[in-house]
Amino acid sequence: MLSVGIFSGYYPYTLEETIKRIKKDGFTCVQLDMDFKDIDLKTSEAITAEKAHRVRDAFRDANISIVSISAYTNLVHPDREQREKNINYVKTLLKYARDFGTPYVISETGTYNTESDWLYHEKNSTEEAYQEIKAVIEDLAKFAYDHGAVFLVENYVNNIIGSVDQVARLFHDVDHPGLGLLLDPTNYFTDKNIDNVDEELHRIFNVLEDKIKIAHAKDCRRAQNVQEKHADIDAASHNTFRGAGAIELPAAGMGVLNYDLYLKLLSRKHPNIPIIIEHIDSEEEIPNIKKFLDSKLKSVGV
Repeated sequence: MLSVGIFSGYYPYTLEETIKRIKKDGFTCVQLDMDFKDIDLKTSEAITAEKAHRVRDAFRDANISIVSISAYTNLVHPDREQREKNINYVKTLLKYARDFGTPYVISETGTYNTESDWLYHEKNSTEEAYQEIKAVIEDLAKFAYDHGAVFLVENYVNNIIGSVDQVARLFHDVDHPGLGLLLDPTNYFTDKNIDNVDEELHRIFNVLEDKIKIAHAKDCRRAQNVQEKHADIDAASHNTFRGAGAIELPAAGMGVLNYDLYLKLLSRKHPNIPIIIEHIDSEEEIPNIKKFLDSKLKSVGV
């Protein structure tokens, strides 16, 4: 059976209160955000093994598994000093990942756009950009492996690594046990393939199925406007983001993703994988989104 979790950052409270509310909503696992009101984990300097053990043990006491860690940042930020800071933060989380209770640390690849981590820049599609991000990812994979961790790439269409072909090329070129894939099928859709959801889902799994370590649950649909969209909630930017350009990214069940097919394909080779709910616009709607996903899992039989 697939286990259902949520980003911990959708509960903007102290560690104790966050866990209490996650447990009340019936989740068995989380993707860990560094956003507790009573613990500073936002910089490389602030993260320690002692803090990681405090977080890990609190979730263990509640019988909630930490299955992955959010480290979303721009890995190719045009400002070299900021880029180095971003990469160092990811490495710090990889170093302490096992202390938090999981080997998996996740980030998207980034963009040369200086206005947003999710807006396209024409340089993103160049060979120079690919070679640059490949070197960064290879370094992170090796660093992760040396610390008993795995760096998970999450693609997004406006970043350097976005399409199925781009993800496949990256994994071919960086064939390393320290690298894995965070699967979010909604991140592959553009105005060119949004009307062929099932075809794209089959393509994703046919090409990338063996790379998947963790899965996400949100949705996709054509956008009413092409501006970058964020929810007005108390959360980090990766948890407020709702899409940019032709496709918007609402919560699961509010778009055109074929969840029956998605879950069937996901469970085919990964029958016990965690699937993590995201893109929640208010804490009050969490039970309904979980109910939707649970009902789909039961109807598919996974």
